[in-house]
Amino acid sequence: VGQGFTGGAMIPTAQTIIAQRLPPRQQPIGIALFGVTAILGPVVGPLVGGWLTENVSWHYAFFINVPICAVLVTMLLVGLKHEKADMTELGNADWLGIAGLTLGLGGLTVFLEDGQREQWFDSGLIRLMALVSLVGFVLLFIGQRTATRPIIKLSLLLDRQFGSVALMGLVLGMVLYGTSYVIPQFLAALADYNALQSGKVVLLSGLPSLVMMAIVPFLLRSVDIRLAVGAGLLIMAGSAFLDSGLTTETSGGDFTVSQLMRGVGQILGMLFLSQAVVRSVPAADAGDASGLFNAVRNLGGSFALAGISILQEQRLWLHSRRMEETLNANSPMVQDYVGGLSQSLGSTPAALGMIAQQVQAQALVIAYNDIFWIMAVGTLIVLPLVLFLRPLPKDAAPAAMH
Repeated sequence: VGQGFTGGAMIPTAQTIIAQRLPPRQQPIGIALFGVTAILGPVVGPLVGGWLTENVSWHYAFFINVPICAVLVTMLLVGLKHEKADMTELGNADWLGIAGLTLGLGGLTVFLEDGQREQWFDSGLIRLMALVSLVGFVLLFIGQRTATRPIIKLSLLLDRQFGSVALMGLVLGMVLYGTSYVIPQFLAALADYNALQSGKVVLLSGLPSLVMMAIVPFLLRSVDIRLAVGAGLLIMAGSAFLDSGLTTETSGGDFTVSQLMRGVGQILGMLFLSQAVVRSVPAADAGDASGLFNAVRNLGGSFALAGISILQEQRLWLHSRRMEETLNANSPMVQDYVGGLSQSLGSTPAALGMIAQQVQAQALVIAYNDIFWIMAVGTLIVLPLVLFLRPLPKDAAPAAMH
């Protein structure tokens, strides 16, 4: 709660600084640097956290933020001009909408991410979170009707172009957060990777950001936004299709190509979609559009985590049952296989236990393949929405938003 409350304003504030402190000719560079660092953060985080967990203690994954934040606060105090806050604006705030957004998204996030583990509505916590979320969204919609300046303008979603951008952002958020969650899980369960080793694999998707950082300003000025977003979606779908052919022998190195592709697709998709967000609405609504897009993208991550947990459990059960149905005890092939294992392991119960483990491992691999396949198809489904995007004006400076 503390991180969300204090960190929620960081991205909009950073975007405002880029827009106000940099001249138009330097804004593409500022946007590129900001976009790349924003993309690298979630990629580098698992690597640093994994190293600290394996070599020091998991507690230091939180402690490491203290000196970093101290340095950043010092730089902000020295580098930015002090401006007095206008406290009179507090009275004009949409407090009903703020409370509704906090309760609605907060309750929905807990509901989605913990629902599967808590057995959904069998849990009192999940029932409470569902109620909190419902009340929150009711308050948010009341605020939309009654506030002079709503905390977030949901009416923007009715715009064809912005609605298309938001839907693509939702799906990309699901794919990006989903793959960052699934790959370490797969490697831990089937390749016996620790947190540090999994973090190194996740880091691969951030390498294209470093390589492309120098050409991002040129791309923003020169490449048609529809072509860039379409290419990004296709590359993301292709990377997911590559990962839908996993086996029990798959290790971290087998994710290299798909992770590098995913990094390129992320740059093309997210960076250009961020430009489409602020270009699809009037200038006065750019801030609301930016906040709504970020909220939708993060909500996609919550949907992904909940959906993956459900799919993994259900598909694992389905595939394991199907495999067990084919293992007929009267089959000569099965009897020969069990007999051979019994001789090598020393007993029939040990052989049957080994077979059960093999069935579970194979079923788990197929379940992960299903998840990656669904991600790929979901990305392709929203691909036609790029046709609703309007090309950026040739003389327009890129907008400061990510």
